[in-house]
Amino acid sequence: MTAPLTPPHQPDRPSSSSGPPAPYASAWTDDARLAKQAELRRDLRDGAVVVAAVTVLGVALGLLWLWLAPRVPLVSNGDAVFLRNSEGEEAIAADGTFVLIAVALGALSAAGVFLFRRRGGIALVIALAVGGLLASLLGWGMGVWLGPSQDVVEHARRVGEGVTFDAYLQLRAKGALLAWPLAAMAVHLGLTALFAPRDPEPVHDPYATPAWPPRAP
Repeated sequence: MTAPLTPPHQPDRPSSSSGPPAPYASAWTDDARLAKQAELRRDLRDGAVVVAAVTVLGVALGLLWLWLAPRVPLVSNGDAVFLRNSEGEEAIAADGTFVLIAVALGALSAAGVFLFRRRGGIALVIALAVGGLLASLLGWGMGVWLGPSQDVVEHARRVGEGVTFDAYLQLRAKGALLAWPLAAMAVHLGLTALFAPRDPEPVHDPYATPAWPPRAP
């Protein structure tokens, strides 16, 4: 008979493929899951605040558009309503004014969000895009609602024949509604790339405790 290879007082070594002990593995997994859940809750909370705040800025877009956009003059001959200046470009200029104001407010909102949370994150970028689109819709609606009457025939009858009056404010190029979210995302990503804090580089310490779980030899 031959003696056993492993002495009875020495336990067998665990194989390199075996994982960490169950209590340590469970604690490590729970801590990682709780940290991810806390980060997700913070991202959702901050994203909701950004969407609400940016959407409210749509009021400023509507008021500025109503104030700065050129008017389209109309005139009535008693039977029909005509453009007073058939070669005028006021309608195109109104769309351009909306785009310029939206881009400026988009850049402003992106800078404010970056100062609110400098580390950035995909949740904030999505919130900026959603809030910018809602703000554009709100500004468009406010400009039309607060501007001249949309009932052109009634407006012409009220002012009288041969009297010039303003057409209602409208946005002909609906793609202008994307100016705010696109500008906000571009500015925020640029600020994050240039000024966001960087993660520190890992420093190798030969005397440090090895990371868990240990690597296989």
